[in-house]
Parts: sequence; structure tokens; C-alpha cells
Amino acid sequence: MIVIKSEAEIALMRRAGRVVAQAHAMLRERLRPGVTTGQLDVWVEEFLLRQGARPAFKGYRGYPASVCTSVNDEVVHGIPGSRVLEEGDIVAVDIGAFVEGFCGDMAWTYPIGEVSELAQRLMRVTEEALYKGIEQAVAGRRLSDIGHAVQTHVEAHGFSVVREFVGHGIGREMHEPPQIPNYGPPGRGVRLKEGMTLAIEPMVNSGDYRVRVLEDNWTVVTADGSLSAHFEHTVVVRPGQAEILTRL
Repeated sequence: MIVIKSEAEIALMRRAGRVVAQAHAMLRERLRPGVTTGQLDVWVEEFLLRQGARPAFKGYRGYPASVCTSVNDEVVHGIPGSRVLEEGDIVAVDIGAFVEGFCGDMAWTYPIGEVSELAQRLMRVTEEALYKGIEQAVAGRRLSDIGHAVQTHVEAHGFSVVREFVGHGIGREMHEPPQIPNYGPPGRGVRLKEGMTLAIEPMVNSGDYRVRVLEDNWTVVTADGSLSAHFEHTVVVRPGQAEILTRL
């Protein structure tokens, strides 16, 4: 069942979203060659706790860290550790947090130093695809309009959309109905209503869309070793234009 949030509940989600956005802003200032993914995890967890927030990922189905850090060909769910970020890498950082019982969830892909033209283009197109999807998150549209907008933009630029992992509803739980694929035909699925809260998150590969999961049972990588980017915002469906909750 898709839960429609009250304005009071949305206000709490707005607070959670702002904390997550602030955590990303903090990281953006610290990302550089020589930093380890484990340091990113420590910085974010310390920041969230100082804000009175609870990391949403830590302990979720046994996940061992407070953030996901996915580097280069890693699509999602990369586990932070001793890996040193190097000049030319791209790293997707996914952060979720609970504030007063409600969740905010946001992912962004960052360049480490100077990156290739392909990496720049992949990040730009994926970020654009996120906003194309958000444009469809308005009352009266159908759920599949979101994924259709994402896929159309991505494939027009020669990239591919990951099929196995999707966006999701969000609120008192990090993952709520509905699932939100980033592909498919328009005009399908439930009709969107004001007060639905959604985490829209294109995952885009520079090569083939297929992926595989590593032996740690978490880290998802592109099957062909191509680069991948991941961008995500938490939004609330409104008439005319969605409201982005994970924004400063």
C-alpha cells in the first residue's frame, strides 16, 4: 500500500532530507585524491549523529556501514573501507538518515580531481535524467512516466539504464511501495497523488545495462566493467511540480 503523507509528516521528511543534503555538502568539500572510502563513512556518520539523525543504512539487512561508496564500475551498494580514491575516479555516495522517525535518501556521483570526458558526460546525463524523472512526479501522472522519462534521456545519449535496481517509496521506512523502475513505457502503473513521497534514483552505465553482485553480497558492478553513475533525490508529489526534500 502506498502511504500518502500528511503535511506534518512531510515537514519531518523535509528535515531528514535537509540533514542528508547537508551531509553531501560536507563531503563535497572533503573529496580529493588520497581520501579513503572508509573516511567518507566515518565523516558522514559523525555528521549525522551530531545533527540528531540516525544513519539509515547501518545494520539494514546486515549492511556494515553508514554510507554506500561505489567507485567507477561499481553501480550501487559499495562498502566503504581501505580503498584510496585516486585522480580520475568517480564515486557515487549514497546517504540515508532518519530524523524523528522519517527518512531522507540522497545519492550523488562526484569526480575525484580531473576525470575523463566520458565520466563527465556520464555524470551530466545521469543527473539530467534524475531531473527528467522528477519532472514527471506530479499529481495525475502515472508511475511509469518517471522511468520512461529517465530511460528516454539516458538512451538518447548512448548510455544504458540499470534494470535490476530501482527507486522506491520512502517515509517511516527507507523502502516503501511503490518500486520505481528507471525504464519502461509511459502511462502505466498507479496514478500519482499529492503527498506520495518517492526516492527517484537513476543508475546509468556507460556500457551495457547488465550488472552482477560481488562476493561480499552487496557491491553491484557493471558486467562489462564500464563506468556507472548514480543520482538520487527524495521528493514529494505535488500538483504541477514535485517538491525536492533532499535539497539545501
